[in-house]
Order: sequence, then C-alpha cells, then structure tokens
Amino acid sequence: MSIRGLKKKQPKTFKVKVITMDAEMEFSCEMKWKGKDLFDLVCRTLGLRETWFFGLQYTIKGVCAWLKMEKKVLEQEIPKEDPIKFCFLAKFYPEKVEEELLQEITQHLFFLQVKKQILDEEIYCSPEVTVLLASYAVQAKYGDYDPNFHKPGFLAQDELLPKRVLKQYQMTVHMWEEKITAWYAEHRGIARDEAEMNYLKIAQDLAMYGVNYFSIEQNKSHTDLLLGVDAKGIHVYSINNRFSPNKSFEWSAIRNISYSEKELTIKPLDKKAEVFKFFSSQLKVNKLILQLCVGNHDLFMKRRRADSIEIQQMKAQAKEEKARKKMEHQRLAREKQLREEAERAKDELERRLFQLEAEARQASEALLHSKETAELLAEKAQIAEEEAKLLAQNAAEAEQERQRLEITALKTKEEKRLMEQKVREAERIAARLVKESDLRTKETEYLKQDLSEAREAERRAKQRLLDVTQVSHSHTNRYPQPSPVVCGDLGVEKGCTKFDLRDVDLKRLSLEIERERLDYLEKSKNFEDRLKQLKSEIHALKLEEKQKGSISQWNEVFGSLDLTLRKVPLCKTCEARGRQDEHLQRPFLPYPLNALRSWAGINANCCSMTGKKCSRTNNLVSNNTGMGTHKNIVKVSK
Repeated sequence: MSIRGLKKKQPKTFKVKVITMDAEMEFSCEMKWKGKDLFDLVCRTLGLRETWFFGLQYTIKGVCAWLKMEKKVLEQEIPKEDPIKFCFLAKFYPEKVEEELLQEITQHLFFLQVKKQILDEEIYCSPEVTVLLASYAVQAKYGDYDPNFHKPGFLAQDELLPKRVLKQYQMTVHMWEEKITAWYAEHRGIARDEAEMNYLKIAQDLAMYGVNYFSIEQNKSHTDLLLGVDAKGIHVYSINNRFSPNKSFEWSAIRNISYSEKELTIKPLDKKAEVFKFFSSQLKVNKLILQLCVGNHDLFMKRRRADSIEIQQMKAQAKEEKARKKMEHQRLAREKQLREEAERAKDELERRLFQLEAEARQASEALLHSKETAELLAEKAQIAEEEAKLLAQNAAEAEQERQRLEITALKTKEEKRLMEQKVREAERIAARLVKESDLRTKETEYLKQDLSEAREAERRAKQRLLDVTQVSHSHTNRYPQPSPVVCGDLGVEKGCTKFDLRDVDLKRLSLEIERERLDYLEKSKNFEDRLKQLKSEIHALKLEEKQKGSISQWNEVFGSLDLTLRKVPLCKTCEARGRQDEHLQRPFLPYPLNALRSWAGINANCCSMTGKKCSRTNNLVSNNTGMGTHKNIVKVSK
C-alpha cells in the first residue's frame, strides 16, 4: 500500500480547547465524534471517574448551553471557531458533598468552581462566612501557618473576598488579611483535601448554592419570576429575592415536565394539585431547563436507589484512599512533628554546642589570662621582694638620715641661735653706723659753716693786710727815713711770718684730717670684711635651711638687714644719691660695702665743684669724724 493511500485513509480532525478551573487542554477530535467521545477523553485525561456531575459548556449568542452526549459535536449549535472552546464545569451539584464526592479530583474541581462563584457573587455569602471560607482556601493553598514564613502581606496577590464585602466595610487590605490569618492559624494540621471539603460543607448550606436561575413569565401579563433548578427540586422566586422561593416542587413530588415551544409545564404527582405553567423568552432556554431538570431528577432517583457495583467499588476505593491518606497524613504529621522535634533538638544541641564552645573559649581565655596573671603576679612578687629589700635599705638609710637630721637639728638650733646673735650684732652695728652717719652729717654741716667763716675771715685779713701795705708804702714815700724802713721791713717780715705760720697750721690740720680719714677707711674696710664674712655665713646657713624648709625665716632676716642699710644717709648735696639708692635696694650684693667707698668718692666729687680751695677740706670733712677736727678748723678761722 502506498503512502498516498495511507494519507487518504487518515480521518479528518478538528481542534478543541477545553478549559477547566485550573488548566487548559487541547485535543484533536475526529469529525464523527459525538459529545460523549470528547467528554470521555477529557475525563480520562483528568483521571475523573465521577463523570455524572460534569459537562462541557459553551456559549452561543449570549446563552449558555451544554454539549449533548448523544449527538455529534459538529452537528450541534457550537461556535464556529478554531479551536472550538468548551468549559469543563460541574453541571449538577450533590446534595451532600461529603457523601457523594468520592474522588479528590472531583472534590477539587467542585471547590474551585464554588469558590469562583462566591468571588463572582453568583452565590451570596455573608462577610463573616466569607472570611472563614477564605481561611480554608488559604489553608488548602499554603498548608499550615508558619509565622516565620508567612510574613504580613503574603496574601496581597490572592483574591479571597468578593468585591461587595471589601466595599461594604471601610477596612484596609492589611486589616482583612489579619482577620483571615487569625482563622488561618487555627487550621493547623488540616490537609489540602480536608480543607477543600470543609469549604464545600460550609458552601452547600448557602441559599444560592447549586441553583441555576432562569428568567420566566408566569402568564402573558409578563409577571417576571425566576425559576431555580437544583439537586432537590424546582423553585420559583420573585425577581428581587433569590434566597426564599415563593413556590417549590421537589423531585419526588413531580410527575412530569414538558415544554411546547416557549411554554413549560410542571405536573405534580398529586393529580389534584394545580399544574404549573410558565413561559420563557426562548426555546433554547426551555430545552436547557428541561435538560437540567432531567439530569437532577435522575441523580435524585439514583441517590435513593442501591448503589451500583461501580459506585460501590468507587466508594470502597475512596474509603481506602481516605484511610490511606489519613494514615499518610498522620504519618506525615508524625514525621513532621518528629522532624520539628529533631530540628528543635538540633537547634538545642547547636545552641548547647555554641554555648559549650563559648564556655570552652572563655575557659581557655581564662586559663591563658590566669597564666598571664600568674606570670604577672610572679613578676610583681619579685618586684615586691626587690622593693621590700629596697624599702628596708631605704628604711635603714632613713633611720641614719633621721639620726643625722636630729644631730643636724641640734647643730642648726645652735647655729640659728648664733646667727640670730650675729644678726642682732649686725643690726646694732648698722644702727651705730646710722647714728655715726647722722653725726657726720651734722658735723659736715658745721664744718661747712666754719669753713665758710674761715674763708671770709681770711679774705678780710688779706684785705686788711693789703690796706696796711698800701698805707705803709705811701707813708714811706712821704717820709723817707731809714729807721722806719727797717721797721717797715720788720713789719713785712712779721706779716710773712704770720702767713707762714698760718700755712703750717693748715698743713698740720690737713695731715690730721688725712690721718683720721685713713683711720676711718681702715675701720670701714674692717667693717666691710666683717660684713662679708657674716654674709657668707648667712648664705651658707640659707642653703642649709632651704633643704630643711626654713627659707622664709632667713628672708625676713635679710629683709630687715636691707631696710636697716637703706636708712644710712648720704650727702644731701650730691646728685648721685639715686645711684646710691639703687645700690642699697639690691640686698646682699657680692660686695655690698664698696658702696660706702663710692659714697665717699661721690661726696668728694660733688663737694669739689664748690671751689678749688675747699675741695680738699670738704673731702676730708666728709670722710672723717671727731671734735678735734672741729677745734682745729676753729683755730684756723681765728
């Protein structure tokens, strides 16, 4: 057979896209396939055995319709598109989900469909029940709540509540999440299938659960009503109330349902009861209502009959599967618990290990520190021993020093006494010098006065001598006689003798004054040497007293000596007194007594400016004392 012949014999196909609640599937169908063939293919693909609850739905001209199982797919009024789209949905709802839904896949598909209907507000649900259902949906999706993993905001991307509920209350998304998480935390240990079953148990008690609503008219007066078809029967609602039916027909009380074009008739089992007739907008709607009524009635009757062998096997398998899953869940829970305990034990052991390591590290550090401390203590002990020896040696030296200081203190007391005595003696000498200086000053004044008187007397004597000489010369010229000439010569000789004697007296007086000046200079030098010696001794004692902390006392002594020496007066007529004061204001210079010599020199220089003749006398007078000199000067003046 040729390849061309094989190609000709291959059946023609068309593409179909089936959309479930959580997946999309595409199939290639043969042209002759009926609706049942496609439906069985989808069920086999999903692994679904409870096929009587589901169907393939499509939308044509805004009306939802279900694919008929007995007719070919392409012969039905399906949309002309490629691929042809069908939705695999639950067509009929069970009365009791826990008893009738045997397979997990069936339960999961019902859960997803009911959840979507609640979120799309096709099934009304109160806000409290909505939050509870949302918590079971979160448990089915995320498993047990773990605060370490499920941080705030982990539900931000999930749609869990209807928009009507979100708008009804002025609450933020975070507040709704807290409410859902509070319920979610209580579902710990519930498996996914159990959480979905709990969701369906709560949902099946809702008034609008499993009801298909259709708009009808009871008569030609266009009274708007709603016809509801569910697993329990047929219900008639007012247009504004879908919760409480105005009239209900249970499947067990219905004898026959028929339609004639737009008219649909419900005949009760009780022949005396009134037949209910209503009108729909389209013939397709009547066909759809009849199809749903027939399917729900069949399931209603099937539930009340004995289960078939297939159903019994499925129930047994479901029971075994549930038991197995329960055991598996218990085992997993036990393993999880053991694993958590093991993790906790591991964490505890790790923590204990870290603690022991830390303790060991601290112990090693403490040991090392103790070794270092022991070495340091040993060094300190050695140093302390050496310091003890040194202290003992210092104590011995201190004892010797104490004894020496005691002896020195005794000597110092004696020396201090002697020094005080010397200081007193120096003060007495200084006071005597002050007194002598005052006396010299007074005598100098007297000598100046006497000298001025002597000079005046000398001037008068010279003037008188000159007058006498002139008178004698004029007399001789008038009376030239020899004898008067001799007498005049003799008178002249007498006057010369008198002048010679006067010069001799002045020379003798000068010699005496010079001798007394030399004596005074020698005494001043001796006094200066004595003061130098006294100063050196005081300076030595001062150095010793500095070491003993008694400097202040000697400073007072030196200050008193300075004040005493400052009281020594100088010549009042000298302009160099300022320089003398500067010398006096310097206490204890290396050669303090040289100032006395300078005083004498300054007085001599100052007094020398009064005249050439009196310079010698003033120099002698300013450097000598005594009453004898005063008497000699008086003699000369006379």
